Amino acid sequence: MDALSKWVTRHRLLVGLLWVVITVVGLVLAPSVSGRLKSGNHLSGAAYTADQQIAKQYGGVTSDPGVLVLDLPSGQNVKSAAAQAELKAVDAAIAKAAPTLRTVSYASTGSQNLVGTGGTSTIVLAYPPHDGDDIDTAAVDALTGAAKAAAPDLTVHGTSLKALAAGNTTSGNSSVLGELLIGALGALLVLAWVFGSFLALLPLIMALVSVLTMQLLIYGLTFLMPSSSPIGPSVQYIVALLGLGLSIDYSLLIVTRWREERAAGRPNDEAVREAMKRAGHSVWFSGLVASLGLFALIVVPNSVVRGIGISGLFIPSTATLVALTLLPVVLSKIGPKVDWPRRSSKRGASRFWTRWSLGVIRHRVAAAMVGLGILIGLAGVAATINISQPTSSALASAGSYTDGLHALQADGFPSGTLTAVPVWVPNAADAPAVVSSLDQVAGLHGAVTSSAADWRVDGSAVVIAIPKGEVGSSQGGTALADIRSSVPQGALVGGEGALSIDQVKSTYGSFPLLFAIVAIVTFLLLARGLKSILLPAKAVLLNALSVAAAYGILVLVFQHGLGMQALWGSASYGAVDSFAPVLIFGFLFGVSMDYEVFILSRVREGYDRTGSTRDGIVEGISRTGRLVTSAALILFFALASLSTANDITVRQIAAGLAAGVLLDAVVVRMLLLPALVSLFGKANWWLPAWASRLLRLPPAAEVAEEKPLPVRVGDG
Repeated sequence: MDALSKWVTRHRLLVGLLWVVITVVGLVLAPSVSGRLKSGNHLSGAAYTADQQIAKQYGGVTSDPGVLVLDLPSGQNVKSAAAQAELKAVDAAIAKAAPTLRTVSYASTGSQNLVGTGGTSTIVLAYPPHDGDDIDTAAVDALTGAAKAAAPDLTVHGTSLKALAAGNTTSGNSSVLGELLIGALGALLVLAWVFGSFLALLPLIMALVSVLTMQLLIYGLTFLMPSSSPIGPSVQYIVALLGLGLSIDYSLLIVTRWREERAAGRPNDEAVREAMKRAGHSVWFSGLVASLGLFALIVVPNSVVRGIGISGLFIPSTATLVALTLLPVVLSKIGPKVDWPRRSSKRGASRFWTRWSLGVIRHRVAAAMVGLGILIGLAGVAATINISQPTSSALASAGSYTDGLHALQADGFPSGTLTAVPVWVPNAADAPAVVSSLDQVAGLHGAVTSSAADWRVDGSAVVIAIPKGEVGSSQGGTALADIRSSVPQGALVGGEGALSIDQVKSTYGSFPLLFAIVAIVTFLLLARGLKSILLPAKAVLLNALSVAAAYGILVLVFQHGLGMQALWGSASYGAVDSFAPVLIFGFLFGVSMDYEVFILSRVREGYDRTGSTRDGIVEGISRTGRLVTSAALILFFALASLSTANDITVRQIAAGLAAGVLLDAVVVRMLLLPALVSLFGKANWWLPAWASRLLRLPPAAEVAEEKPLPVRVGDG
């Protein structure tokens, strides 16, 4: 690290110009990134195979349908001449208003499964023209408007799962730039509190360079990644906001150490080199561990998760590169000039954090019990997690789409209608027999097929099965399995709900492998960096418990609705998004390890100098407590601003990460870490000879425990 800092400061003009060029190119190309991002998810399995076949011939029939509920005037039923004329008029109006939609209706099929209780109502199922499209609010409104205009005597309601989800939030349109500004403003306030000078702007400038570089790398990655593994739109949110927080954190660590060295009387260039030697090593190590957690996501057999993992790899790596190359150039050139005005030039440890660390050491058993109690309690809540699609009742809050759901159910149709399952039948002549077979399935309301030309392609047909429970949600029951067991060989069962179920199975079937890879490699890296066996084992276990606790908060908020209305103006989702837990693990396990490395590196410094575990803890906490708290607040602000996104997946990931970062910084690093290190005593530093050889380290020096030395306390 010393060689790098010397080279960078010696060639600072070249390094600075190179970063200026990269930043300008990133600034020019950043607006084009969103246009290069593609939605889509590629999996293996029965549902994905079925959807591919259905999409090839029938476009968006793989999507959840839009549903029109048509209530007839009093005294009419679906068999009356007046009603039949009105229903045919509705079909004609929809065909004219939206000619690319595929619809299934009573007027076109005569199926009793599309008739409500008492025969006084019916429904129309509508599907978008292309795979990946949805029947959203605009489509539902267009369908409802066309039906009302064609048959003014009917009472018409429209709804769909996507419309309910969109209507379940009062958030306005969000943008990466807007959320980035919110996160940056929160970070600036924290940095101003930390530095009390214009030095607060430096980490923000580094973050700006990092984020633009990340966007440039994502732009290039969209050309390199195969179409079977698309980089989704959510990546831009995650990279921008998490990149902002992480880059500021890394810069904050180095600038704080540089300031300490300057206050100790070192010349500026020497202070830069010393900061790079000490804090720069921690940044490099933290970036490596954080990158590992993200890159390990590629073991999950899911293209969206893999795409985010590969893209997310750029977050810690770019933040580290900027902090270790551009930041020392800026500090060596203008650092002392921008460190104005200064509130204090005194050097020393923070009085508050010194008292805190001494208090935790004094009451280490109680502190450990309290910290573990909080984490274990939240982890227990996480054990009740429901990873599935939100139910319609959870999405329904108020408005016309909720009214449509209520009208659907009042007329005797199950909410599972919103997740109707498409069944591809290779021989159209077999479709009536498939319908008859599915009509006998207990978990289904029934099935229907249309003989219209757009429902008969290349000799095949599609049968629509209407489940009683919503497939893909916690209420789906065995409907999907029953459908698959009831259709003849060669028929394919698809749909969003089926894909979601297969997705959860494949994603979390690989989760143990993901955890094992990350945990083992992290342990080995920490063991080498900290020259200890016990400390990295404790760090990995506490990190895993911290992630489980973050899941617990996710369950409380999004599954049970605690604070949902106040924070986002929406009701509980009743479930946790299928992508959120695995992505939270990938990000949080690596990112939260930063604080472990920051603190323990300083504890190790103190221990190596004094030979006292107690003094090492006091020095480590007193000098990093304020830094870690500030870094956690900055990352929290970035993630909190990201949680305002309208995308439910992004919102849950951001909220889970924000909660996890605060939990980790406050409960784990400031409470459990000093308590457990104090309890373990000299065992913290045990590294047997065989482990030293395995880690390519010289045998750990046997440093005897000495009498605690006083820690000088300043105004920090």
